[in-house]
Amino acid sequence: MLADVLPYLRCPVCHGPFVADDAGRTLRCAAGHSFDVARHGHVDLLTGRVPHTGDTAQMIAARDEFLRAGHFAAITSGLVRAATTQLHPAGSMTGPAPLVIDAGAGTGFHLAAVLDALPGTAGLALDISKAAVRRAARAHPAAAAVRCDTWRRLPVADGCADLLLNVFAPRNGAEFARVLRPGGKLLVVTPLPEHLGELVRALGLLGVDPAKEDRLAATLDEHFTEVSRRTVREPLPLTHRDADTVIRMGPSAWHTDPAGPAALAALPDPVEVTVAVRLTTYQVR
Repeated sequence: MLADVLPYLRCPVCHGPFVADDAGRTLRCAAGHSFDVARHGHVDLLTGRVPHTGDTAQMIAARDEFLRAGHFAAITSGLVRAATTQLHPAGSMTGPAPLVIDAGAGTGFHLAAVLDALPGTAGLALDISKAAVRRAARAHPAAAAVRCDTWRRLPVADGCADLLLNVFAPRNGAEFARVLRPGGKLLVVTPLPEHLGELVRALGLLGVDPAKEDRLAATLDEHFTEVSRRTVREPLPLTHRDADTVIRMGPSAWHTDPAGPAALAALPDPVEVTVAVRLTTYQVR
């Protein structure tokens, strides 16, 4: 719920703390900047002009369908295992409840799975997509959602998060380090070059840049130390409908090919693809 993470939110204009009105429908800082809470339960803290607006409603709907069907269960369970290694249920702890932030949260699916495994933990989903934060606000009773640009300063207090998730999303190393407490951990999931490679090759989709690992290191090495890494790799049979859904939820949705449906129809049904990702745990330097 938004009330649970309110102490950690900061005004995107002056970076001051917020208070909510009696009805909980407006957040206001001491300088007088105010932001309304949307009827879906999220708050939009995006200010100024941005060159991008994130995933479309159609992409978010496709992602919701695909993830709820359990096709990336191996990724989700790996993330949950890593999260519970770093944190423990708040019921066994004293002091404030731990905070988990998901930067580039999408529908909030992965964050919800982590919160299920960590009772008493608060969750905050951050995304620039309006469609994403609308869904993420309802992803879990302990989760709240905020619309913001993760390339900019995050509207979150210094050193407030125990854990930060980043799944197939942009990485802002300096900001991630700022909002994590000393010793806080960052869990990053990145696709390997062979991820969904069978569809990429058959349908001419956008593939994973082989230099992605180097770029990841460049964005994080200044602020984080790698603690561990593991690879999740497994075969995944997809019906044609599922394959079409995974295409529509990812970056290839922006680059559709008119020949795509015919090429997909020519593939076996189901078609077996490979899930291949790397899960890396980092600690703030």
